[in-house]
Amino acid sequence: MKTLTLFCLVFFTVSISFCQNSNALEAIRSQMRIDATDNMIDKWYPLVLDYEHGGYFSEITYDFKLGEMHNKMIVTQARHIWTCSLTAEFFSDRDDYLNYAAHGFKFLKEVMWDQKFGGFYNLVSKEGKPIAKKGEEKTAYGNSFALYGLAAYYRVSKDEQALELAKKTFLWLEEHSHDPINKGYYQSLNRDGSPILRDSTFDSTSEIGYKDQNSSIHLLEAFTELYKVWPEKLVAERLEELLLLIRNTIVNDRNYMNLFFEPDWTPVTFNEETKDIIKKHYYLDHVSFGHDVEIAYLMLEASEILKRKDTEETLLKGKMMVDHAIENGWDKAFGGFYDGGYYFGADQSLTIVNSDKNWWSQAEGLNTLLIMQHHFPNDSHNYGVYFIHLWEYVNTFFMDDRYGGWYEWGQDSKPETKNNLKGHVWKANYHNFRALINCLKLLEE
Repeated sequence: MKTLTLFCLVFFTVSISFCQNSNALEAIRSQMRIDATDNMIDKWYPLVLDYEHGGYFSEITYDFKLGEMHNKMIVTQARHIWTCSLTAEFFSDRDDYLNYAAHGFKFLKEVMWDQKFGGFYNLVSKEGKPIAKKGEEKTAYGNSFALYGLAAYYRVSKDEQALELAKKTFLWLEEHSHDPINKGYYQSLNRDGSPILRDSTFDSTSEIGYKDQNSSIHLLEAFTELYKVWPEKLVAERLEELLLLIRNTIVNDRNYMNLFFEPDWTPVTFNEETKDIIKKHYYLDHVSFGHDVEIAYLMLEASEILKRKDTEETLLKGKMMVDHAIENGWDKAFGGFYDGGYYFGADQSLTIVNSDKNWWSQAEGLNTLLIMQHHFPNDSHNYGVYFIHLWEYVNTFFMDDRYGGWYEWGQDSKPETKNNLKGHVWKANYHNFRALINCLKLLEE
């Protein structure tokens, strides 16, 4: 691991002009290519392929060995398909990865798709038996990632079965999850696809029954991927609907996203409650800097694929969200984006309430900061400087020089997690692999 002294030195000696700093950018480009291959995909694959039961193993130890718990979540399974498809597309010497993606597609089609009611199960056992959890049998979020992986796999492989299953998934969401009255999608679904609505039996801390930003932004992401290969009118309409809903409603006047909502898109907030109650409901109501920098990219991608005339407005909204995250959620001592903050009272400044730094927020930050530098090279926020700073922070506190891969938590604040799992149902490689590939594309232009 590099020393903090070097880390700080790099940041404070960066040229004012990002584009003139060619040596640093070439070094980053080279490092990113190595990290995406030697340090990431070559560690994960073919290790995670389950040749006995199908799909991909879930639990990977800190030293990249198979763990013990291998329940299979649709989100993680589909993300592996997406990563393997993009690997085959981007790296010409990785032909086997399309076979790895096909392996995952077979499992989704034959095991995770509900043959009776349609839609994808949220969770199955290692052997493929559905695991029913109240309120979580099926979700819009899980089906969005299935759609995301299927569309990418079809784009690269041209396997018509994948496109047909992607179409079925989109239409299943249209029939069961889409809200024709208030727009958007219900997140929590019963096995038969019927939406789960909140009632008095739900605990106040439960997310079940609310609409939410997370499923919304990933449906946007999935529909963007689908529209590339199936440019149907209804797909365009739903993609536009989500884009405008996120940009104009989910993103609030302070330029961050509210997290959960009533069916009519009234935000779920506890800001008039005591600090103890606010802390208890942190998961439902806080400023998530990682999601904010992520959606700045996803909104722009969706607007561009739709060729909307107001793409500049969407770009500027994303910029304001990134500016808010830099100004309020950036660790000025070590670098990186904090997990969460909160506005206590209407006139008070934001307080960091969770100073942990997770891997996916930093990955999304790299991607979006470089995009902002590309569009606003002379902006006073110096996105390119923050990009280089964040890359050095990731190299120092997230990358495992000994065993490979990324730690789940920044080692500057949580060194006790060094030997935590490298992979589980909520952590694979989609965030960091996508960030590296997107950054490489921009850096190699």
